[in-house]
Amino acid sequence: MLNKKSVDDINVKGKRVLVRCDFNVPLQDGKITDENRLVAALPTIKKLIGDGGRVILCSHLGKPKGEPKPELSLAPVAKRLTELLGQEVTFAADPEVVGPNAKAAAEAMKDGEVILLENTRYRAEETKNGEAFSKDLASLADVFVDDAFGTAHRAHCSNVGVTRFVDTAVVGYLMQKEIDFLGNAVNNPQRPFVAILGGSKVSSKISVINNLLDKVDTLIIGGGMSYTFAKAKGEKIGKSLVEDEYLDYAKEMLDKAEAKGVKLLLPIDTVVAKEFANDAPSRVVEGSMEDDEMGLDIGPETRTLYADALKDAKTVVWNGPMGVFEMSNFAAGTVAVAKELASLDAVTIIGGGDSAAAVNILGFGDKMTHISTGGGASLEFLEGKELPGVAAANDK
Repeated sequence: MLNKKSVDDINVKGKRVLVRCDFNVPLQDGKITDENRLVAALPTIKKLIGDGGRVILCSHLGKPKGEPKPELSLAPVAKRLTELLGQEVTFAADPEVVGPNAKAAAEAMKDGEVILLENTRYRAEETKNGEAFSKDLASLADVFVDDAFGTAHRAHCSNVGVTRFVDTAVVGYLMQKEIDFLGNAVNNPQRPFVAILGGSKVSSKISVINNLLDKVDTLIIGGGMSYTFAKAKGEKIGKSLVEDEYLDYAKEMLDKAEAKGVKLLLPIDTVVAKEFANDAPSRVVEGSMEDDEMGLDIGPETRTLYADALKDAKTVVWNGPMGVFEMSNFAAGTVAVAKELASLDAVTIIGGGDSAAAVNILGFGDKMTHISTGGGASLEFLEGKELPGVAAANDK
């Protein structure tokens, strides 16, 4: 799964190259409000242009559910890419994605030129990995490059189905970077290897916890999922978020950590409030909380405990915030972890999703070794799963 041919291994001069990117960017009034995913795609696009490829870009945007919706058009992306690349990116405005405009533009392309197709999810078959749309996409190209890690855990036409109908399928620089960092972190880490898991639910990270306990030296747990573990240990957690159906699982993981000699760290104090609101009066509790209280962040003693556990780490993977970081009064735990990671002489990998948003919002993004572009994909990677979008780039 990890040894994939990349854009460095192929000759694209004079060839039409279909590149699956992740341009699923936030839009407000037709304006892109966060262009990180566009910037992340540039190295692969520039490489292909520089090598004389005829580059055809495709991506989904939002969830139009098989219906053309003007507010989810990729037209603003084409405009911004034109500015970022310093050359025209022709937008093929076909509601059916591979329509007359796309076919004509692809036919007329010269070496080094770029076009962008319309939102792949305008076609209902996209998310079903249907054969007709896969063939339509493949008909435009001689070579396929997958550079969209954010969708690698989904088998769709534009990242998996299309590979059945092209002669050559490889990965781009961004996809290769994700595979290298996440793959090496899990399978060949520099030690000590510490994983930090937060976020709201144990259920979304069941397999991740189980898999990482076979690989890490220390596992740190925070956020809403920590209260299920606290309850499993017999602590009173008031009206904190809890998944009662996973209490036995939490106990099993605590036992597994002990049996394997892995340090599994849970909060020793908690910032609690009676209301889920930023201005709610709060206090710090060690151990059990009152019935009308809920935990919203890790406490100061826990921040110190977690910082100490990270000081000697050489590889750290972090997925999920330590509290309700969107509320400034309950962001201190997430800020503390981000600050500690930023100060380490270690490989620090942020596993996409809320934790990626947190480090960027808090201004620590440039201090991390790698911030994954795929929340769901990075989680499944950490579970040890083979991702369809990675497997499909099968060195054809």
